[in-house]
Amino acid sequence: MTRLSSATLNILPEYVIRPAYDRAAVRCGVVHLGIGAFHRAHQAVIFDDALNAGDLRWGIVGASLRSPQVRDQMTPQDGLYTLSVRDGETVQRRIIGAVGRVIVAPEGPRALLAALASPDTHIVTLTVTEKGYKLDPVTGALIEDDPQLAADLISLESPETAPGFLVAALGQRRARGLPPFTVISCDNLPHNGRRLRRAVLALAARHDPDLARWIEAEGAFPETMVDRIVPATTADDIAALAEELGVEDQAMVKTEPFIQWVIEDHFCGPRPDFGAGVQLTAAVAPWEEAKLRLLNGAHSAIAYLGGLAGIGHVHEVLARSEARAFVEALWDEAQATLSPPPELDVAAYRRDLMARFDNPALRHSTRQIAMDGSQKLPQRLLATIAARLEAEQGIRALSLAVAGWIRWQAGRDDLGNAYHVDDPLAAAMATRLAKAETPEQRVQAMLGFDAVIPAPLAADDNFRAELTNWLAILETQGALAALAHFHGER
Repeated sequence: MTRLSSATLNILPEYVIRPAYDRAAVRCGVVHLGIGAFHRAHQAVIFDDALNAGDLRWGIVGASLRSPQVRDQMTPQDGLYTLSVRDGETVQRRIIGAVGRVIVAPEGPRALLAALASPDTHIVTLTVTEKGYKLDPVTGALIEDDPQLAADLISLESPETAPGFLVAALGQRRARGLPPFTVISCDNLPHNGRRLRRAVLALAARHDPDLARWIEAEGAFPETMVDRIVPATTADDIAALAEELGVEDQAMVKTEPFIQWVIEDHFCGPRPDFGAGVQLTAAVAPWEEAKLRLLNGAHSAIAYLGGLAGIGHVHEVLARSEARAFVEALWDEAQATLSPPPELDVAAYRRDLMARFDNPALRHSTRQIAMDGSQKLPQRLLATIAARLEAEQGIRALSLAVAGWIRWQAGRDDLGNAYHVDDPLAAAMATRLAKAETPEQRVQAMLGFDAVIPAPLAADDNFRAELTNWLAILETQGALAALAHFHGER
């Protein structure tokens, strides 16, 4: 079938929203590292809004730091793709034109460096996941034995990591008399701007202390919080859209109506006149904490417990009353640890979250959310638990969620179906669990894994007892029985 492209825009149905600007006149003021589905459904849409408003400085050069998949999807389509916004039975189709080109970094590191060092580039955004920062989650130091980072510590001629590309490009800009760009992390981790800044400065100092001082003085790494649910696109989605539009779009993304980007108002150069969906603020942390502990914490809990029960999607898990009651209880525990900004009505936020989770059109996969749990749990659940223990508050719901994550490492659900534990530390966790024969021993093995669980939390007797109790129920009776047990005890 004919692919979506500039040449086929005119044959799309009239209801499809198209770019209202001349793409040939766009300058690429943004480079995005990690051009996956989330970026295409979130930041790229906001920059597309700026282009539609008439500011043509905000086109995007996308970069994949690993595989050519997105490049191969988008290049034959001239960078165009369909954003499908689904709310129940209602679907809006919009063509996003903000992405000018996609670079595969391993194939063309110098092309990516040239884009980053271009005078047109004012903002660099990243969605590289927690593991892309190459920082130890406990100490915050560079993971120097990481093979890619080890190569970047030796030479930045052909960088391999996100911090490596940033340092090399900032070095080129300084040498040419250009100002630095603003670097905006869009990953779900606390103090993301501060962490990224730490990684960049540490790597820069190893190569050129003067460059590190220049970045520290002149650069900007604003904190940010992003929020939009973006389920994985399936082959069936692509086929259905092709039948509807008459052209094939291999880069399509699907999402919900809600979109939010909270950004610390700290830039070192030009920025768009951001419109709907973006809030500039002096302090991102309270927004970020609420999102991580309520939305993301609940998502992880739903993913592990629902996935163990053999339930494929978030809305299907929440169709069960015991799961719904558990999520409300988990939110009760998390809410007590928050210091929300005045603009955030937590009760309304919770209602909105439940409505978003209930959206059946999204079909958000529990297994997709369960990926990379070792990287997500510290900020989504463990920090909340530590805060409640410090305040001498109960942790029953939160502990059940963490016990679900431990049980998930077994690689087989309650129905006996095997699955792949998709996590960068999966092998290390499997090794720790291999010799553990009882729930108590398995809990102890995971509590001793300080790459994920901080030592003070691991030493807490209450946390250990809660985990052991819930893991025993999960292993002997299953996730649904654990949820029913939780519901019955409330």
